Amino acid sequence: MSKNEITITIDGVECRTTEGEYILNAARANGIFIPAICYLTRCSPTLACRICLVEADGKRVYSCNAKAKEGMVVVTQTEEILEERRAIMEVYDVNHPLQCGVCDQHGECELQNYTLELGVDTQHYAIADTMRETKNWSSVLHYDAGLCIVCERCVTVCKDMIGDSAIKTGPRGGEKVDKEYKETMPKDAYAMWNKLQKSIIVPSNGTEHTDCSDCGECTAVCPVGALTERDFVYKANPWELKEIPATCAHCSSGCHLYYETRFTSIDNPEEMIFRVKNEWNYQSLCGAGRFGYDFENRGVTKDEAAFDRAVDALNKAETIRFSSMISNEEALMLQTLKEQRGVKLYNPEVRPFQRFLQAYAKASGRSLYGADYKEIMEEADFVVSIGASLRNDNPNARYAFNNVQKMNKGAGLYFHPVGDTLIPTFGKSVECVTHKPGQEEKALYLVLDLFADREKLPDYLQDYLDAYHEIRKRTVTEKVMKEVVEIVKDEESGEEKEVKKKVPEMVEKEVEYDHNLLAEELGLDSVAFADNFEKMMKKKESFALIVGEDLYGHPRWENLARLVALAEKYCGMKTVMIPPKSNALGVALICDLDDEAEGFTVGYNQPGDFRLSALGDGDLDMPAMNQQEGTMTTMNKRVVPTNAALEYGGYELNDLMNALNLGRRLTIDWTAELPVDKGFQAVAFDDLTDGFLNDGTEVRGYALTPVKGRASTAKAKEADGTVLEGEIAYRCNPQRQFNDFTDKAHQIFEAFALYAAPAKAEALGEKVEVIFDRGSLTLPVVADERMEGEIVAISDFKAEADVYGLFGESRYVNVTLKKV
Repeated sequence: MSKNEITITIDGVECRTTEGEYILNAARANGIFIPAICYLTRCSPTLACRICLVEADGKRVYSCNAKAKEGMVVVTQTEEILEERRAIMEVYDVNHPLQCGVCDQHGECELQNYTLELGVDTQHYAIADTMRETKNWSSVLHYDAGLCIVCERCVTVCKDMIGDSAIKTGPRGGEKVDKEYKETMPKDAYAMWNKLQKSIIVPSNGTEHTDCSDCGECTAVCPVGALTERDFVYKANPWELKEIPATCAHCSSGCHLYYETRFTSIDNPEEMIFRVKNEWNYQSLCGAGRFGYDFENRGVTKDEAAFDRAVDALNKAETIRFSSMISNEEALMLQTLKEQRGVKLYNPEVRPFQRFLQAYAKASGRSLYGADYKEIMEEADFVVSIGASLRNDNPNARYAFNNVQKMNKGAGLYFHPVGDTLIPTFGKSVECVTHKPGQEEKALYLVLDLFADREKLPDYLQDYLDAYHEIRKRTVTEKVMKEVVEIVKDEESGEEKEVKKKVPEMVEKEVEYDHNLLAEELGLDSVAFADNFEKMMKKKESFALIVGEDLYGHPRWENLARLVALAEKYCGMKTVMIPPKSNALGVALICDLDDEAEGFTVGYNQPGDFRLSALGDGDLDMPAMNQQEGTMTTMNKRVVPTNAALEYGGYELNDLMNALNLGRRLTIDWTAELPVDKGFQAVAFDDLTDGFLNDGTEVRGYALTPVKGRASTAKAKEADGTVLEGEIAYRCNPQRQFNDFTDKAHQIFEAFALYAAPAKAEALGEKVEVIFDRGSLTLPVVADERMEGEIVAISDFKAEADVYGLFGESRYVNVTLKKV
């Protein structure tokens, strides 16, 4: 999907863009303003607002839908175009409620902005209004149909980016526009007005509630006050709020966001986070990032006695057990403790990933996987996912998989043991392979078999893959044209004569075909899959591979890492990994982790004999990530800054380091010391940039530099046939829950529970005891309407439950389930 650079002229300015780019995007990237209400940069155009009208080579076109061509001349404003735009804005303003002073979008409303920008100061149109009631679509989504201008941004982002397709346009029941207006007003304004009178936005499931992931991206893209967060309605004026740029710390996506803060109330001057915003043209947020913001450690002061006990604890510690919810700077502090004091560093969330990444680096000759998720969304047209529960593990990996289908006319293969009814809805060319736990090696071998350049494969791999193919025979039915003779009598002469003609006939015949045993062993119908895969591959030229956490703790993790490297090399696949938690990639690169904990253990947001905790429940309080400055390492391999949204009055980890004579003046003084030999740069925190350019280029922090070496020549091992049978539990969190901090947030409510497909949940009852080899948990049972099959999912987001200790390294284990 490579694109050629071209030159076009917009309003007399020469602009560089890529062939096939929409004119609107080309203008924005070059700093030229064209008004548009309905268009979203990373989604398909809807032509709902029509104010992006321009002239291209003398012809009127909609810039959101017209593609740039070499030498094209674009004019963004003529008197006719401005008249059309003004008429459209007048129509939008007809019967729009005059409640701007109390509207939650007041001050950042695009309807206000464009009404002023286009000089609309009179109203030439009128029509009887229609009663449109407000609705609460979910626990977090509030829809005011009276304010809705039906721009369809919410519908588009939910379909093209998020993949829920949870909302659509529905009948409004408004008055019909008088046909006399057709003769007196611009045609686009008339057409848009008719649509506006007919439509509102409704949940697509036919109920009054959305069946979605509650990401809230629809509220972010809404240009008016129609879609808002329930918790924010009438709580604060947007212009009162301070924007604090930061990085979401909940999952490894490391999304850019703004914490919006203000004094709590007239009686309470303490700063409070009222909501989170994002740069939705360039990056989407999930529900955890948008609604899981109030996890700060409040009311903390410096407790000197507790601090002294913490210093004593670190002095006698043999192990520090910590979570991934830390900054790169804190990770470097812990690594310094290991190097200077000889303590063990234990992080069961990250250690399997670190080991897998190291094995991949050895096999590939490169310390980091080769691509990033933005690259996949922009370039790939066929994406394969192995070892990840996309709906639950990482929202942005899921968004990328979906976006490839919607925007790039793509195809996808989704390998996973837990059935998921959402993934097939992403596109008609998505094939879900629900294999057994333990068959991940065979899944990767199938990828090599399907996509690799056979001539470049090593001989041993060719031979191994050839052994999974058999020439078999099968009976097929096909239509043939058979010649028959009929006796026809001439009505006039009465003579009979023979007439030959061809008629269709279905016949059976035996044919040979290539039977793929790998596909069969993974539970596929080899013949049907081969036919479908041939259709999926048509016109596909850019391939991507998403690798997930199931592979990192797999008993055969080392061989799986080697197979991933081989797929990247011989299949030409843009390869990305999903680091399992928060700052997992940063921790994996900075810290020398140990496989086990031993002796006296200090826990940092984890269990331990002495606990440092940002949750307010430990032996010494620590700041939460929304109270810290520092950096995170995202799954896109960028080191990005985050800032403190709220004040913190207690001690920080750097204070403890100073007490041990190992600290720096400030936490951010560690930023420039991050290990260069691991791909970091010696850049001071205050020199880091933050944000995006108009063309979508990310300028947050800097990209890690891959460390290159010589790739291992070791052969991949044959696939192990061991699979897990019986009652199986899968360590997997519900959507929006990632850790104790999301659980602390008041708008994140998903329970710490056992999740199961509806039929399985009904059979289990309300509560079960889950018995592992290493202990047991008693959990409520929750039916997940999207799950299929018999495997149950066990949450791990509560550290005190030590679910990692119960599961061990693998995400799949055999369990006994007892009704309680």
